[in-house]
Amino acid sequence: MTVLLAHYLGLLHRSEEELATAYREVAAAHGDEPDVVHICRRLAEQCDEHVRRLRPFVARYSEDAPDEPERLHSTLFSGARGGGLGLLRDLHDLYLMAAECDVCWTLIGQAAQGARDEPLLAAVRDCEDETATQMTWARGRMKQAAPQTLVVASA
Repeated sequence: MTVLLAHYLGLLHRSEEELATAYREVAAAHGDEPDVVHICRRLAEQCDEHVRRLRPFVARYSEDAPDEPERLHSTLFSGARGGGLGLLRDLHDLYLMAAECDVCWTLIGQAAQGARDEPLLAAVRDCEDETATQMTWARGRMKQAAPQTLVVASA
């Protein structure tokens, strides 16, 4: 179990780092959207905290460092885009990257239950809830931007 858990700890660790970077890039690119700038900066800090919370478990179980998060980041998110459509696409990418973290938190949580690792389970509960909130924000902000971007702008 430890070897496979190490794989998912590494995957989550790298995914959270990549998501923090993407949030910062989106904040920097969309200065004309003050809510996006503020929230993306805050969510990047939240991802940094998730990485910090993972450290003791990486030390305990080890960490396999797969390159999948970098591939996901570069495939989905090749840099922030400008304009209304760019914002919508950036939010879409952030949502998908957060979903990757969410799945990893879920699977690690299942492993923590199986291993009866209460400290890991507590970290999972906190961070998984925050990740779900990140996804809710991104989905809501996409819904807000979509009518103006996809209908009005193309008329």
